[in-house]
Amino acid sequence: WRVCLAHRFEELRQPYGAGDVPLRDVLRHIGLALRYFRWWYKKTRIEKKPAFIDLLYAVPLQQIYGCPLGGIGGGTITRGWRGEFCRWQLNPGIYHYETVIADQFTVCLRCKGQTVYQQVLSVERPSTLQGWNWGYCGHYAFYHALYPRAWTVYELPGQNVVLTCRQISPVIPHDYKDSSLPVGVFVWEVENGRDEDVDVSIMFSLQNGMGMKEDRSGGHWNEPFAFEKEGERVAGVLLHHCSSVNPFTFAISAREKAGTAVTHLTAFNPAGSGREVWQDLLQDGRLDSPAGKSSPTEKGEVTAAAVCASCRVPARGHRTLELALAWDMPCVHFGSKEKLHLRRYTRFFGSRGDAAPALSHHALTHYEEWEEKIEAWQKPILENSQLPSWYKSALFNELYFMTDGGTIWVELPPDCCAEDLQGPAGAGLSHLLPILREYGRFAYLEGQEYRMYNTYDVHFYASFALVMLWPKLQISLQYDIAVTVVNEDVQPRQYLMCGQTAQVKLKNVVPHDIGDPGDEPWHRVNAYVMHDTADWKDLNLKFVLQVYRDYYVTRDSLYLQDMWPVCQAVMESELKFDTDNDGLIENGGFADQTYDAWVVHGASAYCGGLWLAAVCTMCKMAEVLGDAKIQQKYTDILHKGKEAFERMLWNGKYYNYDSSGSEASSSIMSDQCAGQWFLGACGLDQGEFEVFPKSHIVSALKTIFEKNVMSFAGGTMGAVNGMRPDGVPDTSSVQSDEVWIGVVYALAATMIQEGLVEEGFHTAEGCYRTVWERLGMAFQTPEAYREKKVYRSLAYMRPLSIWSMQLALERRAGQAPPSLQPPRVSIQP
Repeated sequence: WRVCLAHRFEELRQPYGAGDVPLRDVLRHIGLALRYFRWWYKKTRIEKKPAFIDLLYAVPLQQIYGCPLGGIGGGTITRGWRGEFCRWQLNPGIYHYETVIADQFTVCLRCKGQTVYQQVLSVERPSTLQGWNWGYCGHYAFYHALYPRAWTVYELPGQNVVLTCRQISPVIPHDYKDSSLPVGVFVWEVENGRDEDVDVSIMFSLQNGMGMKEDRSGGHWNEPFAFEKEGERVAGVLLHHCSSVNPFTFAISAREKAGTAVTHLTAFNPAGSGREVWQDLLQDGRLDSPAGKSSPTEKGEVTAAAVCASCRVPARGHRTLELALAWDMPCVHFGSKEKLHLRRYTRFFGSRGDAAPALSHHALTHYEEWEEKIEAWQKPILENSQLPSWYKSALFNELYFMTDGGTIWVELPPDCCAEDLQGPAGAGLSHLLPILREYGRFAYLEGQEYRMYNTYDVHFYASFALVMLWPKLQISLQYDIAVTVVNEDVQPRQYLMCGQTAQVKLKNVVPHDIGDPGDEPWHRVNAYVMHDTADWKDLNLKFVLQVYRDYYVTRDSLYLQDMWPVCQAVMESELKFDTDNDGLIENGGFADQTYDAWVVHGASAYCGGLWLAAVCTMCKMAEVLGDAKIQQKYTDILHKGKEAFERMLWNGKYYNYDSSGSEASSSIMSDQCAGQWFLGACGLDQGEFEVFPKSHIVSALKTIFEKNVMSFAGGTMGAVNGMRPDGVPDTSSVQSDEVWIGVVYALAATMIQEGLVEEGFHTAEGCYRTVWERLGMAFQTPEAYREKKVYRSLAYMRPLSIWSMQLALERRAGQAPPSLQPPRVSIQP
């Protein structure tokens, strides 16, 4: 259903197998289309709210994006690889795809008191600001990105001067302060190859707004500022954007130091010719720096500002100019406007809306420290000659989604108490309040087009990036999920896939997501209206698996104690899906897991494998916590379930898709070893805790590599989700013949865990080269693509699973948490 309705009908004309499409299937999909359209019309046209997934107006592919600016949870501004400011996410979870042409860097060179060169560093030739010199030749510019930094090199034609702009955002592992800051720094390295001194100026211009209709709503104004602290001074312009909801302030600034002058222009009209700005800079390489604030804009007007940093670069010499962009939107409402949320950075810089000068100063005086930490983190991987270059690029650049996934990181209200968080049922989580008070609440979207926060079946894959780099955010997220588990929402809802009505959230069931940014996340969960996910088979299991994985990585015994009763509750709820009491759950004959358009009947490799893995971790957690009764209970289930799984699904080479006996049930699923993947990441893949026979796992992985990887697109596009034994992609559903990038990275990690290192890297490389090179989808990795022409859901969460590859590599090298007996922890009464 997520591909698009028209494409779904096209699929009905080409089902897997022979024969015509059954009339009941045609009617079922027509019914789905009508239900979706009715829901869409009510949401977008009557309620005037965005659809959480808009199948009628997909985001068009633009092959322009580069490294985004900003830390975690304070909003992001993406710059394109050509230097444009082109993707905006300041209002939490809401994206605007607008290139604002006034947002530019301009260089001015002067020799012996005369301007010899002045150029906007942009290849564009816009219809506005025609008084500026546009059309920089792209042949003389080069872009490189290694998140959270990027470099653009400009070899100024005919000038013998080279500029290198280094873009830095404070995204630093295990840092819970500076990593939250809404700032970006631009360090301009100037190399003068001339035999004479050159005066160099870099002007940074910015429009007050994001290129939206709201920019012309009136009441916006600018003012110059200077901020000095501990002998360091920065100066620039504040651009106050006085919107009715979520007002904010931009700050453009530069660092003053010996030999560097900072000047500004408080306001100009970016919709005009801009000639007065150009002539001001051309005259002496400086701006006039008028005092006082600008007048508020009238309705229909738009305003912009500029800051300029200037220095003299000696002959054959080198100098540095440092500029910054900060934005201060401290207090935010989501779409419902019911609750006011304070962003994480307000803990350190206040929530009054006046923090932009201090943020700018902090960024310009601390970026060198940030870079030292970033380099210390990245250097061991970058200098490892055994790792291919494409992998190093993918590993770090896929992290863009940690900040640019509609990410929000907020503080708890000061008056918040445990009862407010626990909900009516009372979750009994003793460390919930201390954790959320210390580290706040974190959420990111399933995708920029799929606007649901913390979509849990997908986060299962992406969570490796969080737990390895910001483990406290993973633990905070898990506490939020645990609270929702024990509570319920009895409001009725019609689900679009089946047309039936059920309550929004059942007790002791993990939610699909924690809400829509267009509504009120955390307060109203399960924005997903396609299926009733209370009957999904994977969500509860993925919670249990993450709890033990988190404990294994962090050794946080208090977290394990708190989560243990919740794990017992969700597993008890899951047991109802073992309808024949053979120790193995059965799927319900519909798409009841993360592959939400791929029907499963009976026992299945994916959900059955996750079930056995979760049962195994229950045994392990019970052992750690000294709960002998529960350990024995799940040990007995595990023994039965392992036998049933092998008997019903193992065919001698791999695990069948499901046990239904249908023609498609023998398909080779690329994700069939997901349970083993997680067990291996937790050190539970051998010895007494071995769930799946090692020989079977290796055989299955080799079969997947032979069929799903090498027999698909010449082995150059990763692993297709489903492959028939004869080497033809499974077309029984709209998802079975897709490649899911995040699943492929997880598969590659599993291969590495099992010693198939070369196969793992080859499998993952196909996805990287398809997305980042052939399709031009840099910094917008989609959920899925097909062999030809079709992709789905740009900028998606799941590819963060590439960090499970890094965990597998570190474990093989002996650097990851050792697979040793953890210390025993007694259960608190």
